[in-house]
Amino acid sequence: MSPLSFSDIVSLLGGIALFLFGMALMGDSLKKVAGDRLEVVLYRLTNTPLKGFLLGAGVTAVIQSSSATSVMVVGFVNSGMMRVRESIGIILGAILGTSVTGWVLTLSSIGGTSTGWMDILSTSTLTGAIAVVGIILYSFSKNQTKNNVGGVLLGFAVLMYGMSAMSSAVAPLRESESFIAFLTSFSNPILGILVGLLFTAIIQSASAAVGILQALSVTGAITFSVAFPIIMGIAIGASVPVLLSAIGATTNGRRTAFIYPISEILGALVLGALFYIVNAFLPFAFMGTVMDTVTIALLNTVYRLLETLMLLPFVGQLEKLVSALIPDTPEEKSQQEAFNLLEDRFLETPPLAIEQCRITINQMAQQAQDNLLRSLSLLDHYSEEEFQAVSSCETVIDNYEDKLGTYLIKITGKALSKEQAESTTKYLHAISDFERISDHALNIAECAQEKYSKEISFSLGAVDELNVLRSALQEVLKTAIQAFIDNNIEQAYHVEPLEELIDQLCDEMKLHHVERVQKGICSLSQGFVFNDLLTNFERVSDHCSNVAVAMIELESDEFETHSYLDGVKAMRSHNFDRYYEEYRKKYSLPDVYIQ
Repeated sequence: MSPLSFSDIVSLLGGIALFLFGMALMGDSLKKVAGDRLEVVLYRLTNTPLKGFLLGAGVTAVIQSSSATSVMVVGFVNSGMMRVRESIGIILGAILGTSVTGWVLTLSSIGGTSTGWMDILSTSTLTGAIAVVGIILYSFSKNQTKNNVGGVLLGFAVLMYGMSAMSSAVAPLRESESFIAFLTSFSNPILGILVGLLFTAIIQSASAAVGILQALSVTGAITFSVAFPIIMGIAIGASVPVLLSAIGATTNGRRTAFIYPISEILGALVLGALFYIVNAFLPFAFMGTVMDTVTIALLNTVYRLLETLMLLPFVGQLEKLVSALIPDTPEEKSQQEAFNLLEDRFLETPPLAIEQCRITINQMAQQAQDNLLRSLSLLDHYSEEEFQAVSSCETVIDNYEDKLGTYLIKITGKALSKEQAESTTKYLHAISDFERISDHALNIAECAQEKYSKEISFSLGAVDELNVLRSALQEVLKTAIQAFIDNNIEQAYHVEPLEELIDQLCDEMKLHHVERVQKGICSLSQGFVFNDLLTNFERVSDHCSNVAVAMIELESDEFETHSYLDGVKAMRSHNFDRYYEEYRKKYSLPDVYIQ
């Protein structure tokens, strides 16, 4: 028989469209029915690989998407709620759970040739009934849960109609010798895997790819030798959406995303190689067996089950593999080394525990400074790699604050001398300021990103003023951080005069920029970014001041920030005026600013 007619091709494409839409609608509605409970279950009940595996399989069977489950887990790890090791079992379970959809699709092959009252049990009749119930619930129910259930039923009905349309459209191909020869070429393992991989990567759904393979099985041209390599390719291709979720993620987030493709590639290499080596010496009689929807679903499930059972005992090795492939950034390596110092066994010796905190906080302070300087450089030379580095470092510094804050609170519960209590108090206040400095570093990086993406250029006057302010900010930052690391009180006295000057510079520059906007020299879009930068610069200098003030007040045994600020400004004590005047001369705005 000749190849498909134009109407057959249109019917096939229409069936694929209905099939994909039905699958998406059913999956989205199932997730809405479950609400946030699935996320809570995944997060709380994953303390062992086996539990994670079972939960991953169960959740994926419910929401009909291994990609959705895996992306959810990447988000957990990315936010620090879950460790990479805990995520591996869930992802392996998701790989198995996604095979459930293939069994649902086998319902489309249940016979419909019976007559009389037995027609009620046919697939087409049941699908029609489900569609009617679904549209009633979806369109007329005011209860949100019933509405979502209606979406599930409608999605299932559309999926089944699409499956039926695909099968009917390709049925004429069972007589086409050229089509049969074409499919037979996929029995080459490498070609079959590549076809399955590319097709699944395009439609971004392993379940849909298996469903389309099941629809093609009505032609009688899908043999085991053709189906097996395509199934392996489909499994690997399903990792593409998960890999996309790794864009912009932390190091551990990226490691988690790579667990999926690495698991599938290892499964294909080991199981595929073992299968074809044995077949080469002891040819399997079933290689030419013609597959139908049920046997394809069975093959898909058995392959994924063997793959996950093979990998489950090696969770630790998988974690080491992704860690080697995606190494820690310098900041993360430093963080891990620092956290190794904060051991609970040191708490019984407060002086030692406080010393460990001092070393760790100094590293946190240095990284906060480096992150701020990195973000400032993005204003002149933007790159997405450096932006991601700022974002990653900000996450690292958040972890510092959490870890150090918890450890310092534990120290306060011990019997401490006056000096030890003062050190602990200083550190507790400082870690918050260092974390906020890094937050503002990310804000500045986002301003640089907006400036770059929208091709915003400041006027010459604005650039000159911004350069002056940036230089002052870099000095107040370095002075405060170095004073803290060295515990140099004299150097800390330099911070507040410069911070006050920065506040005045920001006020002047805002007025100048308003005037430039009014004269049409600068646009409103430029003004928004410019003012955001000034706000973040000013806040950074405020946090630098907080660090210095805490040092000075603790040295004088009176920790009262406002008292110190009022005293130092009103009495102009400790060379405040001299320092301020030196900085004012060093960081004065250009005389010509309207340009």
